[in-house]
Amino acid sequence: MKRIAIFASGSGSNAEKIIKYFASNAEVEISLVVSNKADAFVLERARKYNIDTKLISGKKELKSLAFAEFLQDKHIDLIVLAGFLLLIPSLLISYFPKRIINVHPALLPKYGGKGMYGMHVHKAVVLNKETESGITVHYVNARYDEGQHILQASCELTPTDTAEAVAKKVQKLEHLYFPIAIEQVLGE
Repeated sequence: MKRIAIFASGSGSNAEKIIKYFASNAEVEISLVVSNKADAFVLERARKYNIDTKLISGKKELKSLAFAEFLQDKHIDLIVLAGFLLLIPSLLISYFPKRIINVHPALLPKYGGKGMYGMHVHKAVVLNKETESGITVHYVNARYDEGQHILQASCELTPTDTAEAVAKKVQKLEHLYFPIAIEQVLGE
């Protein structure tokens, strides 16, 4: 049995797609949803599926040895960042080497780095008149969006696409391809 912990800071639409994708897989369990925001809707989504949740107080707890050991005690095999906005500390990466992945709403290396998330990315894509955007699923290292790529998927953009339209196109890719990338990593 492979156990996944999903880290998310927001509504959790990707988390729910992942939960549903693996619901009938007897070899994979979504064991835990972690959030750094008490009002994050992802916590409600997790409870709906009877998945344990953990609210962390912020960067200090995320960096703590106690938190890394808590995840190990839960026998977590893979940490999946699904809209988690805090930088993953080196300690956690050392406890879970090549076992933390993220989805980024752009075709990295473009539009990555600190502050480049969600609508910030989509607005930059539109401002620069890009003809395509997409997603990058990548391993997490100690720097925002610089880990080794696992999968990229793209979509065409039109000159009339707004940032909101780009966000919808990119979210469709996330919902479709992120669970597939997770399955691929679990099989390695």
